[in-house]
Amino acid sequence: MRALGSAVYLLCAATSVLCTVLLFRTYRIERRALLFWSTLCFVGLAINNILLFLDLVVLPSIDLSLLRALTSFGAVAVLLYGFIWEADRI
Repeated sequence: MRALGSAVYLLCAATSVLCTVLLFRTYRIERRALLFWSTLCFVGLAINNILLFLDLVVLPSIDLSLLRALTSFGAVAVLLYGFIWEADRI
């Protein structure tokens, strides 16, 4: 059962990294600010997923929950800032 959980954590991290790459690639082509903020958000979410894997699978004796909470908060805060920034420009 532990191997299945590890695979799920790795797949979540890989999905976040893939979304980051795709968003950045589209941002380079279209230069839309919301794509930039979404890319930064997914960078934070990818780091959060990698930290989750490290916390629960690689280093179970070390508690990384505060660091994970800070990265997820930062990622969502960046996206929220981007939404507010775009709303002010309209």
